[in-house]
Amino acid sequence: MQFDVRTLSPDMAIGHMVVDGRDEADARRQVEARGLFVSSINPVRGAFKPGKGKALSLVLFSQELLALLNAGLGIVEALEALLEKEAAPATRGVLERLLAGLREGQRFSTVLSEQPSLFPPLYVGIVKAAEGTSDLPRALARYIDYQQRIDTVRAKIVSAAIYPCILLLVGGGVSMFLIGYVVPRFAEVYQGAGRNLPWMSQVMLSWGQFAGAHTGALFGGLALAIGALVFFVRRLAGSGGLLRLLGRLPAIGERIRIYELSRLYLTLGMLTEGGITIVQAIETVQGMVSANVKSGLQLARQAVEAGLPLSTAFEANGLTTPISLRMLRVGERTGDMGPMLTQSAAFYDGEISRWIDRFTRTFEPLLMAGIGLIVGAIVVLLYMPIFDLAGEMS
Repeated sequence: MQFDVRTLSPDMAIGHMVVDGRDEADARRQVEARGLFVSSINPVRGAFKPGKGKALSLVLFSQELLALLNAGLGIVEALEALLEKEAAPATRGVLERLLAGLREGQRFSTVLSEQPSLFPPLYVGIVKAAEGTSDLPRALARYIDYQQRIDTVRAKIVSAAIYPCILLLVGGGVSMFLIGYVVPRFAEVYQGAGRNLPWMSQVMLSWGQFAGAHTGALFGGLALAIGALVFFVRRLAGSGGLLRLLGRLPAIGERIRIYELSRLYLTLGMLTEGGITIVQAIETVQGMVSANVKSGLQLARQAVEAGLPLSTAFEANGLTTPISLRMLRVGERTGDMGPMLTQSAAFYDGEISRWIDRFTRTFEPLLMAGIGLIVGAIVVLLYMPIFDLAGEMS
């Protein structure tokens, strides 16, 4: 968060500055590192707070840092260059804290780990492994590629869900308009006609009369139901229950498992290619997976520590498919486990993409047909009495 600091220089000049820090002690340390004395320090209202939002894009930060390192700059010079061009106060505060830690002699991974809300353990882990091999640019390139691959699959899933959601919203809106507004008006017309209506038309018109008499209560109940549904879904998603619920569906459950395995294998592959042992990689990745996969990973880690091969440990705990099991065994024979894990993830990503394409090509026409049938049925039931009257007149 940001702090409003009044300072006193060694030549007794009074100054003022805004400093971004984790807390008051961190802000005070930053000011004193510049050779200034702190006269007063107060938090700025409405300042950025960790956890309320991201102060920087981790992928963009990594890309810019990688470009500067490849150009021949040192890590301190690269961060100074990023600080000079940055205008956002929150991001400047992050960069200033990183530079302050490096100037104090700390490792880059250590100063990153001091801001866990911005730099996750996975990122800190690959940087720490790169410090042992003095190959930070390559580690950053791995992370950028890793994140872009995950974002590509996630974006494909989101884009595939956008069109069905729009169809549901439009179709549901049209249906609600017909049932909540048009049907009550037709009910008023037919009520005084004194004619016997078809049974389905009578049921729908009875609903129309009820809706017309209790419009406010119905809309209020609908709003409460939608709010409760959103709250329930968010609660399930936060606790992992939504994934477990979807995992029980016959076709979708297996695809969710494949997606989780893809992310698991891609992360493990990146870490092991960066020089991290498979046991440490499993420990690092445990906070990124669902509860079911996490329990299997813990048992697999114990098995690997006991001396079993990774393929055997993963197979025994349900973390493989027939294809990935064969690829893991090949990696164990050749000694290239990291690239083989990454290739397994690429195979899974391709399978997920193909399934999404097939699913959307099948589901979208069915959804359009279902919405059309519902709207068409409402319209036909409304006009059936008119059809009967026209038949009698002819």
